[in-house]
Amino acid sequence: MYEDGTGLLTIGALARLTGVPVKTIRNWSEQGLLPPAARTPAGYRLYGADAPARLEIVRSLRDLGIGLAAIRSVLHRECTVAETAAQWADALDAQIRTLQLRRAVLRSVATRGSAAEELPTMTEPARLSDQERRRIITDFVEDALDGVHAPAYRSGLLAAVPELPDDPTPEQIDAWTALTALVRGPELRSALRRLAEYSARTGPAASGAHAAGRTPAAQEQAAQQQAAQEQAAQEQAAQQQAAVRVAELMRRRGEEAVAAGIAPDSPAAEPFLAELIAAWLPTQAGTPDPPAEDGPQARGRLLEQLETAAEPAVERYWQLLCTVTGRPAPPRWDLAGTWTAAALRAHPRPYELDRSAFDGTDPDRVMDAYEQVIRDVSAVVAAVRPEDLDLPTPCAGWSVRQLLDHMVWENLMATSIAEDAPRDDLAADHLGDDHRAAFEDSARAALAAFTRSGMLRRTYGPYEAPGAMLVQQVVVELLAHGWDLARATGAPTGLAPAVAEETLAAARRIYGAAPRTEGGSFAPERPAPPGAHATDRLAAFLGRDPAFPGRDRVAPGRRSGCPRPRPGLTAPLTPGPPAPARQRAG
Repeated sequence: MYEDGTGLLTIGALARLTGVPVKTIRNWSEQGLLPPAARTPAGYRLYGADAPARLEIVRSLRDLGIGLAAIRSVLHRECTVAETAAQWADALDAQIRTLQLRRAVLRSVATRGSAAEELPTMTEPARLSDQERRRIITDFVEDALDGVHAPAYRSGLLAAVPELPDDPTPEQIDAWTALTALVRGPELRSALRRLAEYSARTGPAASGAHAAGRTPAAQEQAAQQQAAQEQAAQEQAAQQQAAVRVAELMRRRGEEAVAAGIAPDSPAAEPFLAELIAAWLPTQAGTPDPPAEDGPQARGRLLEQLETAAEPAVERYWQLLCTVTGRPAPPRWDLAGTWTAAALRAHPRPYELDRSAFDGTDPDRVMDAYEQVIRDVSAVVAAVRPEDLDLPTPCAGWSVRQLLDHMVWENLMATSIAEDAPRDDLAADHLGDDHRAAFEDSARAALAAFTRSGMLRRTYGPYEAPGAMLVQQVVVELLAHGWDLARATGAPTGLAPAVAEETLAAARRIYGAAPRTEGGSFAPERPAPPGAHATDRLAAFLGRDPAFPGRDRVAPGRRSGCPRPRPGLTAPLTPGPPAPARQRAG
């Protein structure tokens, strides 16, 4: 206290009283936060009785990180403490978000082991503001769709502009980095533009634009226009919801068909397509020339839509966007979409079953053929050595082991159909450690089931396919795959000579009208060499390459033109769990 009887405090006394350093008090005084009440004759500052309390306010606000200018506004009553606290809390929030983002970037760099050259790209999210990050995506969308009149498509993309969360994970940082790289490349830009142009040509928006141009002047009054816009928005929202339901139906049914082993070119695909088309037709209302019923026009348009939407870059965009924002990843459509597109190509119009393929199947001859084919094919299987299991086969993409597993599954699947309990474990390992025992056991079980269940004289599925014909299909399948195995391992291909001709004739009868379409069960028929054995001609009929070189003569990476075998090949007329079997008359 200054000893002049006024009760004023020197700067040193104020410092001792409050614990605030003299240097700090002097600085705050010079900033106008703690003005002196008087000065000594020598010019030293003196502070009044309110100085300690004022000093505590300043110190408390500084401890909270509030700047000197903001504190001055509080002390001068230009702004309340509450207002200042709210402003600085918001500022702290922004700083915290920035620090969290920097931490996530550093974690990502550390986890990835990023090289120095990658740092500019990896650290970009931390250098940009939320608005700048949004601008990257919005500018990309606007540029990609420039000049394309597809407002609904454009607004959908802009509504989904991703924002990083306040505390992103390293995975979200990685996804953002990948997303920005994707939008800066030409592939996604071109893909989005193709989809937008297709939407402009075929979507309801295009049709609506023409209708608006024909609206009478009397109907363009403000109130009526507002009502029309609201109704159009409601219709568009309802149509979008319906489209989502159709897409989910397609995904679910397509995956079910694949799991059930139904080939897309099989007649068993027809019920799936009919259900999908029926659900899809209402979503085409308002489009130019909408199809009215299931038929070539409807199936062609749906196929066109699927082929147009099959853009891997766009699917990658949505996958990354969901990762960035923390939303559940959208379901993948590639499996169901590929199957459905292949089924539409194979069935361009509603399927009408040609029942002539059911005729002429003698149950006794079928059983004799099965036994002879199993006998000869089992000998080829028994000769397969462990080192042969990785050899390529005429079935593109399949090794010997995969081919053997499929052959075992064919026997097991036929057995389960005979026992009215169709299997659904196509993706399981049916071979185990002993491929010989697995094949022999499956063949023995099938033979017993065919005779014990009366399968040969029953009918199956909605098309009431004769059980004998289903067994005949197994005979065709096993003889063809026996040829594949023989070619792959260098064994003789003249299998089952006593029944090969009639098996080829059965294959022509059953599969002669089968479409040879992309993604289907069969490649185009190939010419067999002159004088070829019936089994060689069967393989050529089903699309095998007779010139496949076989073991020890396979050039690296070489495959025949034979398609990958389709799981529905052996039972194309029995979709999913078949309908209850019926005893055949006679």
